[in-house]
Amino acid sequence: MRINYVQDAHKNTHQDIFALIEKPSRYLGSENNCIQKHSKDVSLRFALAFPDLYEIGTSHFGIQILYSILNEKPYIAAERVFAPAMDMEKQLRANKIPLFSLESRRALSEFDIIGFSLLYELNYTNVLNMLDLSAIALRARDRTAQDPLVIAGGPCVCNPEPMAEFFDVMVFGDAEHLILDLTDQFMDWKKRDGKDKTALLQQLAKIKGIYVPSLFDDYAGAEGFQRLRPKQSEYIKVQRAIVPDLEKAPFPQSPVVPFGRPVHDRLKLEISRGCSRGCRFCQAGMIYRPVRERSPENLIKIYEKALKTTGYEDLSLLSLSTADYTCLEQLMGELMQRCQSQRVSISLPSVRAGKLTAHLMNLIKKVRKTGFTIAPEAGSQRLRDVINKNVTYEDVADTIENAFEAGWKVIKLYYMIGLPTETDEDIDAIISMVNRLKTIKGPKHRRGQINVSITTFIPKAHTPFQWAAQIPLETSREKLDKLKSSLKKPGIKLKWQNPQMSFLEGVLARGDRKLSHVIQTAWQNGSRFDGWTDHFDFDLWKKSFEKCRVDMGFYTTRKRRIDEPLPWDHMQSGVCRDFLRKQWETAQQNGKKIIDCRYGKCHQCGVCDFEHIKPVIYDNCSISDSFENHLADKGDDHYQWLLLDYSKLGQSRFFGHLEQTRLFIRAFRKAGVDVRYSGGFHPMARFRFDNPLPLGMESESEQFMALVAKDINCQKLVTQLNSNLPEGLQINSCSVSPGKKIKTVVCDYYKVDFGRIPLDIKSLEYYHLVENWPVCLYGKKANCRNIDLKEHVCRIKLLDDQNVYIKINRMDTFMIRPAVVLDTVFHVSSENQKHIRIRRLAQDKSV
Repeated sequence: MRINYVQDAHKNTHQDIFALIEKPSRYLGSENNCIQKHSKDVSLRFALAFPDLYEIGTSHFGIQILYSILNEKPYIAAERVFAPAMDMEKQLRANKIPLFSLESRRALSEFDIIGFSLLYELNYTNVLNMLDLSAIALRARDRTAQDPLVIAGGPCVCNPEPMAEFFDVMVFGDAEHLILDLTDQFMDWKKRDGKDKTALLQQLAKIKGIYVPSLFDDYAGAEGFQRLRPKQSEYIKVQRAIVPDLEKAPFPQSPVVPFGRPVHDRLKLEISRGCSRGCRFCQAGMIYRPVRERSPENLIKIYEKALKTTGYEDLSLLSLSTADYTCLEQLMGELMQRCQSQRVSISLPSVRAGKLTAHLMNLIKKVRKTGFTIAPEAGSQRLRDVINKNVTYEDVADTIENAFEAGWKVIKLYYMIGLPTETDEDIDAIISMVNRLKTIKGPKHRRGQINVSITTFIPKAHTPFQWAAQIPLETSREKLDKLKSSLKKPGIKLKWQNPQMSFLEGVLARGDRKLSHVIQTAWQNGSRFDGWTDHFDFDLWKKSFEKCRVDMGFYTTRKRRIDEPLPWDHMQSGVCRDFLRKQWETAQQNGKKIIDCRYGKCHQCGVCDFEHIKPVIYDNCSISDSFENHLADKGDDHYQWLLLDYSKLGQSRFFGHLEQTRLFIRAFRKAGVDVRYSGGFHPMARFRFDNPLPLGMESESEQFMALVAKDINCQKLVTQLNSNLPEGLQINSCSVSPGKKIKTVVCDYYKVDFGRIPLDIKSLEYYHLVENWPVCLYGKKANCRNIDLKEHVCRIKLLDDQNVYIKINRMDTFMIRPAVVLDTVFHVSSENQKHIRIRRLAQDKSV
């Protein structure tokens, strides 16, 4: 259910521009489980900002965690804001509307704190764009105590320096406990006087995990290296914040369910955090140590509550290495009993070869087969040993063979090029390995599809390879060209990341504060959404580097000395420099492997103190909460078709047909309705909808049918569904359908509000005078159907100087929408039609 305390006055001031953009539901802010609070009850407003599109940001689990933690406090209003798409930015600037939050549509400049999630270096210019759209000064030094406190968190804070000039505070590490310390300190400061910003920053710097860039001066050291000089003797290093026990950490059990189609449209269950496999290239494997698992019993409880509050059809088990979860088979068995009964599929992210057993695959496919990715990373065993990827060809082959045998038809493989010590033979080994894997056959000797993804290796901070050189652009292109030509075969599909994007990411990942000028220059020159191929402009970035006189190669294509200062030396991840150095030297000398410390000796990486911070593993895999599976097929006789009438008014007119269908299906799931599903490998809920409305059109009466259990009470169902539907989408009535099809409508009635678009009355008068009105209707294949509009449009009546009534006959083979009348009778362009509001009426209201 959407938690809705009281909507602010800002709520209805932006809908005019929603009609002018491509995906307006991104900005509605009325999703299930979103939280809106009354201004008078709130002492602190916190904007959770994500510098990418809504579909990306709403898939980020970290925002869901913070949103839940902050909003549990009645005096804090946490709201969300995402980078507006290019069409939305254009409308905001043209109409002089500041960037606003989703929940209250309040301008970002009116918030106390704005917290950005920095997950990807190629989103940096979006941060600047969001601040500029909010009329907030870009650089921290130019903001006063009256401006919002602008903070950042996420993995990019491992090396904060390229963006340090733009933030007042940066959060390093787990934020679950830290975030409320920060808000408490902020509110205390506000109560005192709220004027001395320096005093606030000095107080915040005392919190473990908080980095205040302004408390460090940067200066140019020898050989062009940037050095940082602490301003305070007691504030020299920044220690990463670590949640020691996930069992006691907050978990969002009523997460916001996004509109549209987010990239990860499923319930997320974080089963563990951290990885100690020791892959030498992997930043996440170093900075999220140690491994901390949640107990299977707790995970089952979280799943059951979260499923009831979301209605999701898919579940994803989140972890850096899901297959390493100690009780995975037992957890999967218990989850699958529930998921199979509730028609919920389970997906695992990238899985370690050799860990995904045939038994696990058979559990996963009980509802439907979800995809998975295997990451060998390198083609040769020599290079896999160098990077400490403890996987063999046999592990990968066995996993793929098990998958094909279990009925999977597509397997994804992930490789990197440009790894330290890589040779031409290692590239050949990728080709050889993929070709060998392609020969593996499934049932009836059929071969599956192998999808291969290639990216250029990027050395990252706080890893043993932080001193490595990134291969030059030309070298990356040559290696890719060889792979593309050699793997261009039936049954193999190759994808790759643009090497220029990888190169820029490498520069930004290991840069210093000098890059802030480059980033700002690139943004000023139009750089936006650099992580999206269709927006990325490498030439623009090159010109920005040249203008700022910064050498890109200085940060990427040279091997760094062990003794040279690194821009992130003051950020202490917990993994000591000596451990990283030894692992770097081992990789270059003999590639000797180390095993996961969970299964062997401690490697002295430095993270654990073995008192407060230590690995948390659950060896006891028993789950006391039993569950009985009630999935037994009841047959069609157990079900009946219901006919439901609904209205789609207000901002719900901005839902597309597919997302509206998902909203209804999830409302049924949340209501616990027994819905009939189709058979086959991908079971679907049995729903039937009438002709979909065009995006932006309202309707007082639409219909759909649902095949549900015969014991459903219609009156109760209407109440349950409406409590789980977003604003403007409402079930009006429910009845048992006499047939299996929706009754054909004879006529459609519309009220058209021209708003600020001039209504051409003379054209209407002329239309009424003539006997025929020939029109060419164009179908999907651009073929023309010649009709007489007057034979199908029964009536066009002027209601006043702004509103028109239209009555149209419904045809069997085609449908005439009001847009045809607006175009051919009133001569309104398609662009101007976006400003016109059309409502389909439930009945003839012309009199």
